[in-house]
Amino acid sequence: MRFLPFALIAAAVFTGSAAAQFGPVDSNTSQPSGDLNANRTLFAVMVAANLSGYDDGMNLLTNSPLRQKVRDKLANQRIASLTALRSLLRDTRPKDPASELNRYIQFAILSAGPPDYKPARSDLPRPPSVEPLNDLPELLAEFDKEAHLDDLWKEFQPEYDAYLDQFAPPLRRALLEANGYLRNDSAGYLGSRFLVWIEPLGAPNQVQSFTYMENYNVVVTPFAEIPTNDVRHEYLHYLLEPLTNKYSAELQTKSALYDYAQNAPLVAEAYQRSQWVELATECLIKAIEARLARKPAMVDQALREGYILTPAFAEQLAVFESQESAMRVYLPDMIDKIDVKKEQKRLAKVQFVSERTVRTIHVTPPPVVAPPPLTGVAKTLDDAEKELNAHGASDRKVDGAKELFLRSLQESDQNSVHARSYYGLARVAYVEHDLDTSERLFHKALELDPDPVVKSWCLFYLGRLSDNMQGGREQAQEFYKSALAVPGVPDQVRKLAEQGLNQPTTNTK
Repeated sequence: MRFLPFALIAAAVFTGSAAAQFGPVDSNTSQPSGDLNANRTLFAVMVAANLSGYDDGMNLLTNSPLRQKVRDKLANQRIASLTALRSLLRDTRPKDPASELNRYIQFAILSAGPPDYKPARSDLPRPPSVEPLNDLPELLAEFDKEAHLDDLWKEFQPEYDAYLDQFAPPLRRALLEANGYLRNDSAGYLGSRFLVWIEPLGAPNQVQSFTYMENYNVVVTPFAEIPTNDVRHEYLHYLLEPLTNKYSAELQTKSALYDYAQNAPLVAEAYQRSQWVELATECLIKAIEARLARKPAMVDQALREGYILTPAFAEQLAVFESQESAMRVYLPDMIDKIDVKKEQKRLAKVQFVSERTVRTIHVTPPPVVAPPPLTGVAKTLDDAEKELNAHGASDRKVDGAKELFLRSLQESDQNSVHARSYYGLARVAYVEHDLDTSERLFHKALELDPDPVVKSWCLFYLGRLSDNMQGGREQAQEFYKSALAVPGVPDQVRKLAEQGLNQPTTNTK
């Protein structure tokens, strides 16, 4: 995976100052730097997650095709460690999909990576959100070997590189703009780096950040439009948080204004009184973004959402732009010039909103291309399915479907075709109430290493058959669980298998 460096600061902006690089730290200079890259450890975690029921965003148009490619690539491999891995990720899965992705990001960044995936710093405490994954390193290490993730990583590098090539130019422009506006003479602070990771295996439309030690990590998943403004927002946090923390005492002199934030539902929920400096930092960033965009309406919107210092900072930024000092020097003056009484009068008139403005991005779906007409055994199987579906809900004769499924066995010697044929014949027997034959044929289909759809349906039907047997409830539950564990299990199978697990007994025929 190649690395993409960026010059973030135009040399013309600063006299006698070398340009900071968005790339590897140069051991011969004290200037910090950062990367735009892909993360091998996060890749491994996301492969495991995608094979273990992490389906958030799979049906969105902005989802990366690479997610399905990875699933298809590993679907028919026999990976012994995957059962325990799925159980861990399923049993510890947060209800919020964004929190689930953030947990995987944190685990990857805290990890030393392959081959052992142990914590990079065992002497440092781990965030509580990662504690449920304490058993993941050993399981992931075994999965990595069994699934040959090194080979898979190399195979998909060109697609990761394509994402990097697409993302690099607009990112460079956005971050250069931020540095130029703040008049920074470096790209950050000594020993710190701003790291952007591209991860197409995550649910789309996500920009998530996680600070670890001195590094500010941002993970970006696929978008319809490259989210440069969102990444620049995180970059402004990276640049400004050390400054606002440095001048936190000065900011605390304005904390009487926090009482007004209590009336703003969006902000009151996110920031406690003890987080006044964090709230002030967000207000400063929103004011800068409004000035960069030349959209005063953004200031008013931020105010109505509860970012109460945004107008004051926006007014001071207009003055900042007319002088020559850098933000790191000028910020104390900006804070000092905030008039608390003036802001109290302004805030007394504000009608705070309870919902954020939703940014809508219109995605043009790809043109619908009619599939080519089926021929040969594919057509025979399709005709058989149509015949069975026409008669399978009743006791009417299904001889036509049976004949077609039997013919398909003669038209191909491929295991995948035979698996579909036996799966069809098993359902024919099921409709005809020949349950012993149906059970035998479902097992026969499973022996032929079927695709995930056929495999999950066979397991579900075997669960239903077991539920019809005296004392077969325990075996039925195992079949339902196995169906749910199949990577890429269809939603209909998932729903029916979950219903089967939750019912104390079933007698469906």
